[in-house]
Amino acid sequence: MDSSTITYDLLTFFVAAFLKGITGLGFSTICLPILSILIDLKIAIPLVIVPSLSSNILVMIQAGRFQEALQRFWPLYISAIPGLILGVSVLSSVKSSWSRAVLGAILFVFALWSWRTQALALSKATERWWSGPVGLITGVVNGITGSQVMPVLPFLLALQLHKDLFVQAINLSFTLSSLVMLVLLSRVGLLSWSTLSLAAAGILPVALGIFLGGKWRQRLPDEAFRKVVLVFLLVLGLSLMIRV
Repeated sequence: MDSSTITYDLLTFFVAAFLKGITGLGFSTICLPILSILIDLKIAIPLVIVPSLSSNILVMIQAGRFQEALQRFWPLYISAIPGLILGVSVLSSVKSSWSRAVLGAILFVFALWSWRTQALALSKATERWWSGPVGLITGVVNGITGSQVMPVLPFLLALQLHKDLFVQAINLSFTLSSLVMLVLLSRVGLLSWSTLSLAAAGILPVALGIFLGGKWRQRLPDEAFRKVVLVFLLVLGLSLMIRV
C-alpha cells in the first residue's frame, strides 16, 4: 500500500473507534465498507482484526460488569464458534458486494422498525432458548461479511439491559469472534505479516477514538443512547446497500 492508502486506513480506524466509543459497537462494521472503497474486502477483513480487538478491550475496560456478562451470556459466545468456522469456510465463494448489501438491508430495516415501534422485550426464559441459535447465526454472518453485529445486536437490545451491561456483553461477543477469526483467516491464507503490521499501527488511533467516544457515551441517558445506536445503524445499513 502507498502512503495515502495507509493514512486513509488509519483515519478510518480512528473514526470507527470514536463511533464505537459512543455506541459500544460497530468497529468492524463501519470500518469494512469504508476500507473496501480502496481495498478488496478479503484484505480489509483481516486488516481490521487487531484494531477491532484493541477497541473491544478498551471499551470493555470502560464499561465494567465483565463477570456478570460472561456468566449470563456464555452460551451465546460458545455457540458462535461453529458459526464462524462455517462462515469463513465459504467466504472465498461469496460475492462481496451482495453480502454487504444483504447485511446493510438487515441493519436498515431493523433500525427503522425499532425506531417506529416500542422496543421488543424478551424474558429471561426466552433469552435462554435463543442464546444458542443467535450465537450460531451471528458467527456465520461474521465469517462471511466480517460484521459482528447481527443478529446479536437486536437480541441484546431486546433484553433491555443497562447500557454498560449491554456494551460489555456485546463486546465480549466481538472479542471472542475476533480471536477466532484471527486463527481461521490465518489458516485459509488471508492473513499476512504485512497486514498484521499495518493493523498493529492502528492501535494508537483506535485508543484515542475509544477514549474520546467513551467520554460522550458517559453523558448520554439510556434512551438517548438507544436512539444514537439506531441512527448509527440506519446510516450504516444505507451505506452498505448503496455500494452494491
